[in-house]
This record gives sequence, structure tokens and C-alpha cells, in this order.
Amino acid sequence: MSLLTIAFTLLFYAATLILVAGLAYRIRLYARTPTPLRIPTTPAPTTTPGVVRRMFFEVTLFNSLFKSNKWIWLFGWIFHAALLFVLLRHLRYFTDPVWSWVELVQPLGKYAAFAMVAGLAGLWARRFLVDRVRYISSLSDHLMLALLIAIGLTGLGMQYVAATDIVAVKAFFLGLMYFDWQPMPADTMLNLHLLLVALLMIVFPFSKLLHAPGVFFSPTRNQADNPREKRHLPTQGASAAQATAQAAESR
Repeated sequence: MSLLTIAFTLLFYAATLILVAGLAYRIRLYARTPTPLRIPTTPAPTTTPGVVRRMFFEVTLFNSLFKSNKWIWLFGWIFHAALLFVLLRHLRYFTDPVWSWVELVQPLGKYAAFAMVAGLAGLWARRFLVDRVRYISSLSDHLMLALLIAIGLTGLGMQYVAATDIVAVKAFFLGLMYFDWQPMPADTMLNLHLLLVALLMIVFPFSKLLHAPGVFFSPTRNQADNPREKRHLPTQGASAAQATAQAAESR
């Protein structure tokens, strides 16, 4: 077994462990963070089904972003929608046999990579061209966008510039899943692409990309606007508050 295979095998095991453990820790932290006040952004739904509907449109269509800034919404939605198809297309490397619906999205995922890079380029250009956004942009913001664009460009490079052995790539990743290590193709473009992907997996739990799971824990979005109808208790210490309220009522 080559040194390249061993290096990438250990790298992806470590990256996966950091990604899963980091996300689990962050989500647990979000879930345990107190929400002392009911602070939904108005106009807000007053019922739980309404909140579910609001979250659905927020996650799928970026509803609030559309209302605040159409240009940012356009580039952001293009990037996220294209990224979804690209990720679905990559499922073929982790399934054997390939699921039928994954086969159906292959053409869409192939061309969605162009849209993904275009959306990222628009979001990055905004950080240079808009004075207010340029002022508040940090180095990490630029590096994260550069990393995502580099991943997209190297992926397109494997498709249209330097083709790689996708059969061997699939065998490598299936081998990782079943702990049956297979040789890693010695392809420069592929190696660079996977190195960047592993880096993204490692930094994801510690970056602003955590807005992906974080949006579901945002009290301005996931709360119903019913403070008069239902008393709100903080998620932390709620049992103690309930006990105090019951004791006061019994007096």
C-alpha cells in the first residue's frame, strides 16, 4: 500500500471524526443555550405549524434574506441550491449499487458545479465591492470563500481538464467505509481536490458555516409569537422555574 493511500486514509478518518464530533458538540451547545425571552422576528406565526412552515421557507428559499437584499439572496440561493445537487451527485461514490434517484441527478449535479462557483464568486465580489461589507469582512471570511471556490474549481478541473479514474476513487471511498483500504489514484488534481475537501471538513465545526445547523436553533425564527397565550420558560432551568411557579400558585 502506497504512502499516498495511507496518508489520505488517515486524513479522511481524522477529518470525519473532527466533523462529526465538532458538529455534535456545537449542536448540543446550541440546544442547551438558554432562551430567556420570546423574541421571534415579527411578523411571526402564532402557532407551531406556522413556525414549521416559516422554517421550511427560510431554509429552502431564504425568505428573510430575499426580503432584505435581493442581490445577496440571488447569489446565496444559487450557491446553496447548486451545492445540494453537487453533493447528491457525489453520493454515487458512497453507494454500491448506485440508487436510482442518484443516477437521475447526475446531469444536474454535473452542471450545477458551474452555478456553485458563480454564486460563490458573486458572494466574494460583494465583500470587495460593497464598502460596508468590505469593512466588516474578516480574513476568515475571505479564506472560507476562497476554499469553497477552490474546491469547486478543482472538481471542475477533474471533469473537463484532467480526467481521473472515478472507478478507483469510488473503490477508495467504499474501502474507507468498510475498512477495506483500496489504492488512492495518484492524480494531482484529484489529490488537491480531496485535500481541500478534508480541510473544509476539519474547519467546518469552527467556522461561520455553522449557520447551516444553527438556523434551526435561532430563537428569532423557531419561536411562535404567542407571549400572551402561553408563558415562556427558558430552556435552561425550566424545571426549576416551573417548580417555583407551582409553589407560588399553591400559596
